[in-house]
Amino acid sequence: MKITQIKTFLMQAGSPSDRAWASDGKGHQTGSRNWLFVKVYTDEGIYGVGECSGWPRVIEAAVRDLAEILVGEDPTHIEKLWQKMMVAQMAHGVTGVVGAGAMSGIDMALWDLRGKALGLPLFKLLGGSRKPIPAYAGGVSLGYQPPDQLIDEAKKSIDHGYKAVKLRLGDSPKHDIQRVMAIRKAFGEDLVILTDANIGCSVEDVRQLMPALDELNVGWLEEPFPAHDYRSYREAKGFGRTPLAAGENHYTRFEFDRVIEDGAITILQPDLSKSGGLTECLRIASMASAWKLPIHPHSSMTGLNHAASIHFLAAIDNGGYFEGDVSKSNRYRDDLVDNPGKIDKDGNVWPLEKPGLGLEVNEEFLAKHPPIEGPGYV
Repeated sequence: MKITQIKTFLMQAGSPSDRAWASDGKGHQTGSRNWLFVKVYTDEGIYGVGECSGWPRVIEAAVRDLAEILVGEDPTHIEKLWQKMMVAQMAHGVTGVVGAGAMSGIDMALWDLRGKALGLPLFKLLGGSRKPIPAYAGGVSLGYQPPDQLIDEAKKSIDHGYKAVKLRLGDSPKHDIQRVMAIRKAFGEDLVILTDANIGCSVEDVRQLMPALDELNVGWLEEPFPAHDYRSYREAKGFGRTPLAAGENHYTRFEFDRVIEDGAITILQPDLSKSGGLTECLRIASMASAWKLPIHPHSSMTGLNHAASIHFLAAIDNGGYFEGDVSKSNRYRDDLVDNPGKIDKDGNVWPLEKPGLGLEVNEEFLAKHPPIEGPGYV
């Protein structure tokens, strides 16, 4: 079997005038979002699909460059192809989100293709088993609403079966604490509360937040600072017991190696569509396992990433939560594919059982939503 073509699909869902299809988690409605998908074709008619997260137009160019060195190769030699892509990009200084994002989409497509060729769902291909994966209500919701509105929104997720929710912080320590307190009081100690600051905190903010997060038994504080701000993470670790989480903006095992060695971030959150792909995230998970650290992968908004993340969690020994997207409307989740992240009454999701990722991309939907000019987020 040989790769004959690697094709990119750059699209958007929503439009600048349609600003109600998703919330950004901070109380704002977002309009268009460009997103990049990859399809790898072979001479035997088998193909695989993948997703690239990051800055889509720039990453699309990187995918096309990588495609030139992969056409003609055996798509089942995934480790060889990963190394070939990595070496090609390192030689030209293409690292970080562009290089890792491009590799991630191709790598995901190769694993999907391999599963289809062998007739195995991805979790079995990776040596995993079909088991329940706990999910938390996250995605782009549960933001900066007043406490009473936040309680109403959280209740909808809890009524659907979620046993854990993730709240947005980074507004101000006073208001952040008020919202977390309101959720804890409304739903009791059995609800798992996680928090995400989206790099919106200063060191002093975290100093003020941490005693309350400890008292309220919060599971983690995610990304209070940018990924590169290792010094602030090390300082903030001493403010309390609540674990610090990060990883969605760290790329490849080489960046995660420093994260693990530093010891400040103990909840690791690689994203299969931007951290280097499934191949690399398996390595990151193995590194973390040696340090007894859990993996709670960051999931972007699309069903492809969701499906891949659930398979991944079913195949590693230190897997944690799946990040469920509970935004009211997400066309990348609901129209691009059949939503793979539906939870059961116990708050779990399950890996799909069809070969590969277990789903098909609606190319008619892709064709009807061409990309827009400008940034990836509008």
